[in-house]
Amino acid sequence: MVKHFFDLSTLKSSWDQVASAFWQRYPNPFSKHVLTEDVIYREVTADNKLVSRRLFTKTNRLPRWGEMIFPTNLAQSVFVIEDSIVDLQNRTFTTLTQNVNHTRLMLIEEKCVYIPNQENPSWTQVQREAWITSNVFGFSRAIQEFGLARFRRNQTKATEGFEYILSNLQGELPTKTLKETAKGATEKAKETALAATEKAKDLASKAAPQKAKQFV
Repeated sequence: MVKHFFDLSTLKSSWDQVASAFWQRYPNPFSKHVLTEDVIYREVTADNKLVSRRLFTKTNRLPRWGEMIFPTNLAQSVFVIEDSIVDLQNRTFTTLTQNVNHTRLMLIEEKCVYIPNQENPSWTQVQREAWITSNVFGFSRAIQEFGLARFRRNQTKATEGFEYILSNLQGELPTKTLKETAKGATEKAKETALAATEKAKDLASKAAPQKAKQFV
């Protein structure tokens, strides 16, 4: 059994603004559960698409009933891989995220598509889907329900945080080409690479290679 989430929402900013501000979402006061952010891979393809893979570390506090069932030394953080494609020609921005540890306990896969709003081109439509599964015998349903509730709360915070960043950057968002964006992110990635742990790098390199290959 899989818990499925679907939502359509609107950001009252243009697609260009959203695509630029997306890389500046953290930190913000609504997403304090996001601890670290590192660029693992980035390139501009021959057909002018920006392809990226990023690694996030987020808090992973168990519910009170979960602390009674699972080991107390269970890691309190979760690693999340985000693959994305910015298609400037077709004006679509697609992201695919999933956790790469604790996957037997709970796996959350999320897909978001950002496109210009058809009724108001100065706004951006966001289509968000998520699939939540658990392989813990006897507790999978309870874990999936908990995961869905947490996902809803986190996505509300994520949207509020994104809107906060967009409102603060209005009129200040730089106009950059995809190649300039990729170059800047690559330089930042080199600076932060030394700070990334070997465990995180290993998880990132092994994260669902087939799925990532299909997405990219």
